[in-house]
Formats: sequence, C-alpha cells, structure tokens
Amino acid sequence: MKKLLSTNYTDWAVSIALLVLRVGMGVMMLPHGYGKLVHFAERKNSFMNFLGMGSTVSLSLSLFAEFFCALFVIVGLFTRFAVLPLVIGMSVAVFNAHDAQIFGDGETPALYLAGFIAILLIGPGKVSADKLMGK
Repeated sequence: MKKLLSTNYTDWAVSIALLVLRVGMGVMMLPHGYGKLVHFAERKNSFMNFLGMGSTVSLSLSLFAEFFCALFVIVGLFTRFAVLPLVIGMSVAVFNAHDAQIFGDGETPALYLAGFIAILLIGPGKVSADKLMGK
C-alpha cells in the first residue's frame, strides 16, 4: 500500500508507461487509417478539403498519418517525427471538422491529440526502436 501511494518512480516505470501510451495510441489509431486505406476510392471525392489542395490529397495525408505514422509510433521508430502528422491531423479533426467541440463530437480526436502531444513532448522511451538505434 505504501508503494502505491508513493510519489517516487524509476526510469523503467516511465519507459514502460511510455510504451503503453505509445502502443495504445498507435493501435487505437490504426483502424481509422485502415478504413481510409480500404475505402480510399469511395472517399477520395467526398473527404474534407482542409488544405485547399483537393479532397484526394487531404485524404492521402490523413491516411499517411493515421495508418503509416501510427505504425511508426507503435514500433517507436522516428517517433517524434512520426507523431507530428498525427498531431496536425488530430488538430484539424478537433478544430476544423468538429468546430472545437471537445466535450461533444470532438471528444475522441481531442483525446488522441492530447496523447500524441504527450508522446511528442516526452519521446518514445527506452523500449523503442529509436533507443535501439541509439537516438
């Protein structure tokens, strides 16, 4: 009980917590990207054009972030670079697609945004491909 209420922590506990956060966020994001990948042809003309470059380009960027960058985050490879498109994508989802309604329809992307910002700030942790490569 004493250990449960303690404010002390070890470096490995932080790294395991980062692993859980990184893998959890990435795995939960994958189905969103996979759905866009599988239904790309159906959605390419109707996707939100948030950059003014066309709905196909916007869908491609969203697909890249939500599927491929999520895979990099799960593995912990180039984590801080991989999480940037996810932060941008979730920011667009929260503030543009859901009109910043973080307590309404935008709650899910707001939670993703908070988790990805935490990963961006803290990094991948010791249990990651980045650490194995010496970064």
